[in-house]
Amino acid sequence: MSLAARNALIALAITIVIVGTVIYAINYLNRERVAELNAIEDQLSIDTLSLDTQFSLLESAPCTSADEGTELTSELNDLGERLAYTENQLGSTDPQVIRLKDQYSLLEIRDYLVTKQLASACGTKPVTVLYFYSNTGNCADCDRAGAALSYLRQTYPALRVYSFDYNLNLGALATLISVTKVNPDFPAFVIQGTPYYGFTDLNSLEAEFPKGALASSTATSTATSTKNK
Repeated sequence: MSLAARNALIALAITIVIVGTVIYAINYLNRERVAELNAIEDQLSIDTLSLDTQFSLLESAPCTSADEGTELTSELNDLGERLAYTENQLGSTDPQVIRLKDQYSLLEIRDYLVTKQLASACGTKPVTVLYFYSNTGNCADCDRAGAALSYLRQTYPALRVYSFDYNLNLGALATLISVTKVNPDFPAFVIQGTPYYGFTDLNSLEAEFPKGALASSTATSTATSTKNK
């Protein structure tokens, strides 16, 4: 075998190995992606069922554990972070990501309603903020606003933060936007029922909360996810 032929065979073998490695890596990553998406979807289904059950329990004994809040706070945090990571990897227009965001938004709205029901029936005073962002390029400060809310949630464990992609085609979200009268001026917040727009810095955002509300929120241990999903 000539030197040229041998070199050609070696080059072919190396190419085959590289291509095989790339194909294996792509297949592995695709399997990992599917497994992660399925895990998030399964957890969303479980948590949604849990919230439905809580609604039923609240009807019969609404104040038995009113000071403990709902039991989905850590799950919401974890799911929000995993969903945000998945969106960063696959993009905000990926159909699976959009479907999961729809489910997650519904779960947040249900948890928000449970919180309001507890407040009305049991006299609790939750501290809540609804955060609306946009992924269509018209919100230069949304990443900074999301990071600031994450910091506040970690600093004040009882602060309940619910974050929503304003542009999701979801009927329940459209109703929430209509009820809260939020305008498409991003980032947008509804802090204790009052709309607030724009973001400059953490201190300015923190000052929008009623005096003493955040300080008192350290007395309990509830929180929900805040991540620019």
